Amino acid sequence: MTQSLAERRRETVQRCADESARLRQRLLFGMTTSLTLQSIPLPSRCDLDMDALHTTSSTGAKRVRSKAATSVPHVWKHLNGDSSARIRSNVYALDLLHTWAQLSSHVPLDDLVALGDAMLANEERLSLSEFAGFLERIPYFKGKPSCRLALRLMTPNMRSPMESKTMLVLRRHGIPRPEANYTVPGAKFGSGASMTLDLAWPEYLVAVEYDGDHHRTDRRQWRRDKEKRMLLRGQHWMILEITADALSNDVACAEFAFRVARQLAERGLDCDFRLIAMSVEELARSVR
Repeated sequence: MTQSLAERRRETVQRCADESARLRQRLLFGMTTSLTLQSIPLPSRCDLDMDALHTTSSTGAKRVRSKAATSVPHVWKHLNGDSSARIRSNVYALDLLHTWAQLSSHVPLDDLVALGDAMLANEERLSLSEFAGFLERIPYFKGKPSCRLALRLMTPNMRSPMESKTMLVLRRHGIPRPEANYTVPGAKFGSGASMTLDLAWPEYLVAVEYDGDHHRTDRRQWRRDKEKRMLLRGQHWMILEITADALSNDVACAEFAFRVARQLAERGLDCDFRLIAMSVEELARSVR
């Protein structure tokens, strides 16, 4: 069973505390360890060992070098006095902006976009302007061009990496950007809570909802989804459901994107649908 973010974080905090105690020094944890310590979902693809602990130092001379170390040391020369976040008394993580930049040369562009989306939705509530300002201030690093492209595609209010992936798939096929986690005016659950849709084109009453495993295994979530979708379909919304299987390969992605494009076209949206998706890089460069 996949660990929850909270479970993985608790386990990693303890591992980091144990490593600091064993080496008898303060350690700054970066890369994917920083993500876990700050409750950010790990990327789906990364050329690092995501189960290992990763430490960060400003120079090679300051890297942790000890036979007792079980962590993997890295150099990030852009460290400054404000680039660490205290997680526990003896556990420190590289801040999210530096972590995003540090990982930019280790993950593909779509995962870098999803990481940025997750950071925008994190409790720290970073903004797109903060990412942009950070990139303006920081000197050149290997992944900086990728970060600039990723920033063009990042979307506030995304709630999961799979929602981010769905957004990118649709846009790569020429479908206009939907609103993320759209609150439907006047639509409420029996509890009084507002109803939201993962991705929506409100003008055309078309939406996409991503159903992860918890939608199937959590009975309460399943009933909540059913209540919402029945009510909104009664109000003429067309809601298309997507699962991980529909995003598993290029053919499946194209088939799903075509279904969405067809529904939007039937409701009056004229878009230049692309049967063969453009690359994430091409999409980013097309954004002005």
